[in-house]
Amino acid sequence: MASGVAARAYEVSVPFRAGADGYASYRIPAVVATAAGTLLAFAEGRVGSSADHGDIDLVLKRSVDGGRTWGPLQVVAQHGDGTAGNPAPVVTAGGRVVLVHVTSAATATETRIRLGEVSAADGRRVWVTHSDDDGASWSAAREITGEAKRPEWRWYATTPGHALRLRHGSWPGRIVVPGNHSTPPTVAGDTGAEGKYDGGHDLLSDDDGATWRIGYVEDNPDGYINANETTAAELPDGRIYFNTRSDANAPGNRADAYSSDGGATLDTPFRPQAGLVAPVVEGSVLHLDRPAVGSAAGVLLFSGPADPGYRALMTVRASRDGGVTWRPAHTVDGLPAAYSDLVRIDDATVGLLYETGDFSAYSTITFRRIPVKELV
Repeated sequence: MASGVAARAYEVSVPFRAGADGYASYRIPAVVATAAGTLLAFAEGRVGSSADHGDIDLVLKRSVDGGRTWGPLQVVAQHGDGTAGNPAPVVTAGGRVVLVHVTSAATATETRIRLGEVSAADGRRVWVTHSDDDGASWSAAREITGEAKRPEWRWYATTPGHALRLRHGSWPGRIVVPGNHSTPPTVAGDTGAEGKYDGGHDLLSDDDGATWRIGYVEDNPDGYINANETTAAELPDGRIYFNTRSDANAPGNRADAYSSDGGATLDTPFRPQAGLVAPVVEGSVLHLDRPAVGSAAGVLLFSGPADPGYRALMTVRASRDGGVTWRPAHTVDGLPAAYSDLVRIDDATVGLLYETGDFSAYSTITFRRIPVKELV
């Protein structure tokens, strides 16, 4: 017997579908809204398979109607037959879109890099490009590895997901790009491939991406919390909230930390955030502070799968106390789901770009428009 309650219809589109536009698979979504309101959805276009290494291009689709429809696929960065990926886009106060990303050789698997078997030339290198026309065209990529990566680091990745431009506090305009890396082993018998050698850091730029430096660094090879893929949001009091993936011995698979100096240091090391039940996976955070949302702290959002052991059950969760406690705010569905990114479309709407599919989390990268009133 029908309940009489109609299901809410959400506006959903699919900018990237496995097998379309010449790519076997699409992974690693990131999305930003430009100053003109154009949505830019980035992904890794994986040519031959869904593997994390090989021939991978950094690709883009643009939407001028709030994510309802998408234009043709554009290739933003390539690295020969190697990998260009981990997009970390951000929009400056002047409207320029800055995109930080990484490259590596086709045969440079994460395991080989962590074992120290890959040369610096073939390993993870860091680049920046920009667009001054809403993502329609892009500058030649400029390498910033010397500014962004310590020589001893092995594995290296930016975010993935959108980067952050600060608007409050003492560093307005600063770009903050969360990152992660691995370090060489310090214990006899270890290889460096162990998860305890994961570490976190961020990149800072105070001149709209012209120059870069490393901010906080957290290397803590004790196997309790090991920062990995990290996302960040600015709170109204000027602090930065960092949330990271951790596959270690701390409760749960998420950890968080705060910075009161614009990302230069962490107030305390990353601590467990067991209130965010999730598998080992990337997540995204976004702060809503316009218009007023009924709390002096505003509302902080987190997107990610909510099943504790599987990449499934994509859910947006909300915090009214700056990330201390969390509650479910919007469950998408119970299907497989993995990486995601959040974007503010307008005062009334948040966008969720996420990996999902009926039988695999990696069949599509889908975009969903969610009313703000459901999240606050």
